[in-house]
Amino acid sequence: MTRIFSYTQPIEADIVDAYCALQKGFTDQFVYYRKDRPVRFMGMGRCIALPALDGIECELEGPVGQQPVFFSFNRFDAENPSPTDELFEAFPRLKFMLPEVILVEDDRGAYLQVNSLSPVYPGRIARFARQAAAAPRRNRRTIPFKLEPDSRDAWRANVEAALDAIGRGRISKVVLSRRQRLEALEPFSSKDLLVNLIDGSARGTVLLYRYADVFFCGCTPELLVRKRGNEVESMCLAGTCPAGATEEERARLADELMADAKNRAEHDHVVRFIREVFNRTCYDVDVPAQPGILPLTHVQHLCTPARARMLEGVDLGTMKDDLHPTPAVAGTPVGEAQMLIRSIEAYNRGFFAGACGYVDGAGDGEFSVALRTGVFDGEVGWVYAGCGIVEGSVADDEYDEIGMKLKTVLSAFDGEEVPSACQPTERVDAAASRSTRSVAADEDSRTKVSPAGTSCEARHAPAIDPSLGTAETLADVTNDRRHTSDGGAR
Repeated sequence: MTRIFSYTQPIEADIVDAYCALQKGFTDQFVYYRKDRPVRFMGMGRCIALPALDGIECELEGPVGQQPVFFSFNRFDAENPSPTDELFEAFPRLKFMLPEVILVEDDRGAYLQVNSLSPVYPGRIARFARQAAAAPRRNRRTIPFKLEPDSRDAWRANVEAALDAIGRGRISKVVLSRRQRLEALEPFSSKDLLVNLIDGSARGTVLLYRYADVFFCGCTPELLVRKRGNEVESMCLAGTCPAGATEEERARLADELMADAKNRAEHDHVVRFIREVFNRTCYDVDVPAQPGILPLTHVQHLCTPARARMLEGVDLGTMKDDLHPTPAVAGTPVGEAQMLIRSIEAYNRGFFAGACGYVDGAGDGEFSVALRTGVFDGEVGWVYAGCGIVEGSVADDEYDEIGMKLKTVLSAFDGEEVPSACQPTERVDAAASRSTRSVAADEDSRTKVSPAGTSCEARHAPAIDPSLGTAETLADVTNDRRHTSDGGAR
């Protein structure tokens, strides 16, 4: 039996500002920060690392009964014998990590949590609370960089191998990725990238895992699984088109996406998989028959929310393991597609496309799929993105689509201010529909990132939160039910 003492109290502070002030004293750092609503945890230090949460006893102290929060960052294919890049290799293989200090923001407010293996020393709580309250307003910073182009010819060969496997009936779909090496022209920190992702135009959930002098971070649009009590949610996300430069273009592209047979087929692979998992482990399963549109800053996706109630004996860990990897990041059938990825891709993905999130002491929590991410050491790094290959895929089109997706993680290097009217809010757009996959490559992004968040495309369409997730909601939602970013994204 492992006993955890967890003391939580309210604080009058912006948790991102407080994190920026406190993080200098800790080498281990963990962030799970939803930009669409206050479900935000920013952890520092490591109280304990555990292989499982069985046998944990939590002693809650202080004026707020907040459960301790265990972070978990999992590799896409932990059994892949191929080596990861040199930065991923530096991360230990740990399952659940409880930080010493966690800044929490939820619908009730902001909190400071201090965790210990013995009763929490009051002086530590008071010191951290003072530092959080006195934290200055954070500043954004642009970090110039250059990208080493990867080979289109090598990518074409990878896609050809994938299409050959599809043609022979080995698989129906496989998700291939690209990575590019990034070299910064001046040193940067994990805090720099985190602040730019939180305050910038990227939409989704901001992830960070820092271990000593290496760190993994990004902003992902894809929820894998969320649990509250016996209620569970997921998201079927596959099928892509550009965001569009104007509201009219955004709507037109979304209409074309919804009508595109290839994208719909790719999306249906994911829907069938998640519905099958839910039907096996849950009841009251609700997966709408038709997708909506999830508008992001650079692209739009077909998105179908899924909700259910878990059967007795099923927990968040079970759901995570059953759902990951989905056909959205591996392919169909999942196991065979994963083996094909091992044979085609020359590298191990590490945390990219892995299941990353948190579990609290009561067993609730959520995991996202770590898309639009990269790994860095403050001078160099690797950035990752991928796309689904199905029958009829064109290698150059898919290469360019990945270039568009890479803009999200590259926006972490852009410190330009985002106009308040353009603050990002991630939703499934039910009124806009349909889209095309013709995505133009952004060649300029190979040398430096262009300013992000300077236009308001796809921000004002009627939209819903994916977590609401019923067919009636998709059809009936209106603008007045939208939620906007707050806290650090204000």
